[in-house]
Amino acid sequence: MIIELVEFNSPKGWSRAQVAEEARHVIPKWQANKELLRKHFLLELNGKTGAGVYIWPSIEAARRAHDESWRQSVIKRTGSAPTIRYFDLFLLIDNEPGIFTEYPDAAEIEAFFDPQKPARH
Repeated sequence: MIIELVEFNSPKGWSRAQVAEEARHVIPKWQANKELLRKHFLLELNGKTGAGVYIWPSIEAARRAHDESWRQSVIKRTGSAPTIRYFDLFLLIDNEPGIFTEYPDAAEIEAFFDPQKPARH
């Protein structure tokens, strides 16, 4: 599993309520994306930075969703480009149902650590 962390500047002077209202407009888009497993909407406590934490089955799925047209829409709304980082989600603790899940190596991580080993797809 892949965690994608997307950070962006919040529009200057926007309140939490305004950021949340803007976020609600994209709910149908993300619900329609069948590759997306989960998305968390975040706002830094000082309100200056927004973020999205996405759980994807692969980096390719994340990149398909966050293509150049998406990037341009973020720039148009916020005045600056988002930053994106990818992480290997290898273990998840979910205390609400009282479970934990361990995921197999992500193909992208295997290839990074062992360049002789081809990535699985």
